[in-house]
Amino acid sequence: MPTNQQLPVSTIIFSDLDDSMNSNPITGDILKQTGAASVIQSVVNLISMGHYEKPFHPEIGSGVNQLLFEQGTPATCQLIAKEIRSTLDNFEPRVEVLNVVVEVATNGTSSGFNVTIQFSINSVPQPITISLFLERVR
Repeated sequence: MPTNQQLPVSTIIFSDLDDSMNSNPITGDILKQTGAASVIQSVVNLISMGHYEKPFHPEIGSGVNQLLFEQGTPATCQLIAKEIRSTLDNFEPRVEVLNVVVEVATNGTSSGFNVTIQFSINSVPQPITISLFLERVR
């Protein structure tokens, strides 16, 4: 009979469905993300998701999408960084945010913000850095 003992952190395997929803050509099952890739996918999803977008959990999400329509000033960059840090601290217990850097950027014909997030995952010894270009979508 199984016990309710906690597993050591090193034996925990993180997994999630792949956002691409591609299927395995042999089994037809939806592909899955495992390990650090699943946590990175979760971090990106949390930042991209607004409040009230997740059914039955209106509190989950961030206010980053609303801030993308503000002027590209240093104050807006600080607000976006604060919102990202707060969202990850509240809704992603597997990570510890080390640094968030937000800069105003122009990418061809569109303008937005370059975001670099450095965090550590509880079971991975080295920190992970992801870079995103966030732009407003109408």
